[in-house]
Amino acid sequence: MAGVNRPLRVLVVDDDALVRAGLSMMLDGVHGIRVVGEAADGDEVPAAADAHRPDVVLMDLRMPRVDGITATGRLRRRANPPEVIVLTTFDADENILRALRAGASGFLLKDTPPAQIVQAVRQVAAGDPILSPRITRRLMERAAGQAGAYERARAALAVLSPREGEVVVAVARGRSNAEIAAELRMTVATVKAHVSHVLDKLDLDNRTQIALLAHDAGLV
Repeated sequence: MAGVNRPLRVLVVDDDALVRAGLSMMLDGVHGIRVVGEAADGDEVPAAADAHRPDVVLMDLRMPRVDGITATGRLRRRANPPEVIVLTTFDADENILRALRAGASGFLLKDTPPAQIVQAVRQVAAGDPILSPRITRRLMERAAGQAGAYERARAALAVLSPREGEVVVAVARGRSNAEIAAELRMTVATVKAHVSHVLDKLDLDNRTQIALLAHDAGLV
């Protein structure tokens, strides 16, 4: 996570040089954000992450040697991993769901307006996931329809306290920590503590995975 006195550090990963150049040029022109490196394939990501210490990685899904799903999983298993936003051209691509389960903090379509990409980078760096309503609805419906998903999700969530369950539902609805605090009449610090406990109890990596589990369980 970026400190108060330095910009958010972003690593751009895409096999298309024009896409990398466009994203880098756009983000480098924004106050408080700095593109610290680029990678052309998923197999270059570990070395790039070590060299540049990014806070956020913009990750393409389809690359020739190591795809974005595999690269995301490898990153998220590291100590103090960066947040990952996956990028895709196809809003119905089932690999997006796999990328979220691998630990990505969210996803964007490559035709997303620049201002929304900037907001997405800031949002995931602050600990809030990017859940595009149009795409997420389709993914959640597919996830909920998988055989046994409902029962498994319900069983997993049964370990949570009632208050933690309320936080899970709010997270699944895309609420920020501040919004959850207002809705449930608690402090932001308490919300963060509940989210942390939920992640630990359910052995999950991020809020996006909480949202997926809640949708599997039919809570939203």
